[in-house]
Amino acid sequence: MEYYNYIKSLHLIFVITWFAGLFYIPRLFVYQIEASHKPSPDKEILGEQLKLMAKRLWNIITWPSAILAIIFAIWLLILNPYWLQQGWMHVKLVFVVLLIIYHLKTHQYYNQLQRGEVTKTSNFMRLWNEGATFILFSVVFLVILKSSINWIFGVVGILVLGVLLMLGFKIYKNIRDKNPNA
Repeated sequence: MEYYNYIKSLHLIFVITWFAGLFYIPRLFVYQIEASHKPSPDKEILGEQLKLMAKRLWNIITWPSAILAIIFAIWLLILNPYWLQQGWMHVKLVFVVLLIIYHLKTHQYYNQLQRGEVTKTSNFMRLWNEGATFILFSVVFLVILKSSINWIFGVVGILVLGVLLMLGFKIYKNIRDKNPNA
């Protein structure tokens, strides 16, 4: 068990880099979608650059981080199966499954945009970006509080934060509509 904390540290590092990728890739999607509406040659130049950036982020950082975070998590559970008897861990694992689903759905959006297919709006992608935030808050509260009930207060807090973010989003959209360079 001497190496347990090393494995735990590696798990945490790869969770952080996984989330970094999940936070940034929808932002690149926003830029790709907005670039697709620009006139030539901006559309082609920006589109190709943003595709390359997304490809590197997704394939070099996000996917490897997701895989390594999951491998180290499984390793930790094998070393300490006691966690699987805890109610909070069951709830956490539900959020991990949701995170994997979110990741896979984001991969679908990534593939579409890499093919030049724009099926979602930039506003949709701005909202999509909040999915990872919700999961992150939920998991962090669960892990820190180690309670399958008390984490709800943290999630209520994130929902309130989400409402505030939505209001901020609407205000910013109004500002951008009035001044596109804002």
